[in-house]
Amino acid sequence: MLGRFLELSVFSRDIAASVAFWEHLGLTHGRVGDTWRHHYAVLSDGRLVLGLHAYEFDSPSVTWVRPGLADALPGMAALGVEFDFAKTGEHEFNEAGFRDPDGQVVTLLEARTWSRDFDQAWPATPLGHFREYRYPSRDPAATVAFWERLGLVADATCTGPVAVAGGITLAPRQSARGPELVFEHPELGAARDALAARGLAVEAAAGGELVLPAPDGLRLRLQAAGAED
Repeated sequence: MLGRFLELSVFSRDIAASVAFWEHLGLTHGRVGDTWRHHYAVLSDGRLVLGLHAYEFDSPSVTWVRPGLADALPGMAALGVEFDFAKTGEHEFNEAGFRDPDGQVVTLLEARTWSRDFDQAWPATPLGHFREYRYPSRDPAATVAFWERLGLVADATCTGPVAVAGGITLAPRQSARGPELVFEHPELGAARDALAARGLAVEAAAGGELVLPAPDGLRLRLQAAGAED
């Protein structure tokens, strides 16, 4: 019902600094179009896709492309979705937005805003394998059930319930203090050394995990492969 996942959209007050941070970690650029009037960059490691926007909005937003958007909105409303906005005019770029039960922002676009063709083959990064987008939740099971009604696949991991779609795994968690990008790494010691060599401040967390701040209100969390919270 939501269409195809596009990106995790992030408001960036300093898009040049944000781009430099992610480039420093080895992410590579996608080719953006001219849909937006504001400055916009897309970076990816082959699994995680970040859209950095020099435009203020409630951020981050999980963003999908839904062709035929105007026709799809009534069906979503019938499932209990309350739209914050819906721009579906004949001569404007169609987009709509709503929130999940925890206030996580969701954006639907009529068409893609960047090309699938990235600049180069996916490089290895010191972060490891992107696992999930984690965010605070009052009732993770209820939130996952909401996403399931919209067509995502409900699942359970060692850390709790998740909602899975092609391109993104959403992990609402009571323990989350803010939006986090969670990665799995086969050797956290090597990851710590590689990040420190890049001049990044890495914090040790419970269970041997590594946590480091990222621009625009995000945090990165690195876990050992198969580790439990």
